[in-house]
Amino acid sequence: MKRKNYSKELKSKVALAAIKGNQTVNEIASEFGIHASLVNRWKKEAIEALPLVFGNSKAKQTKEAEIERDRLYQ
Repeated sequence: MKRKNYSKELKSKVALAAIKGNQTVNEIASEFGIHASLVNRWKKEAIEALPLVFGNSKAKQTKEAEIERDRLYQ
C-alpha cells in the first residue's frame, strides 16, 4: 500500500485550525478526512517552524557565507 502525500496547503490549513483551538483534534481530522495523529504532528511542526518564518535571513546568509569562506581558505 502506497503512502498518501498531502499538499503543503492542506497541512498548513490543518495546522492553523489546530493552533486556533476552536475545534477539537477529532473534529479537525474528520473535517479534512485525515487521522487525528496527523493533526497533532502538523500542529507541532508548524509551531516549531514559526521562529524560522520571522528569523533574520540576511544574518543567516552572512554567517553561512563566512563559514563557507573559512572552509575554503583552509
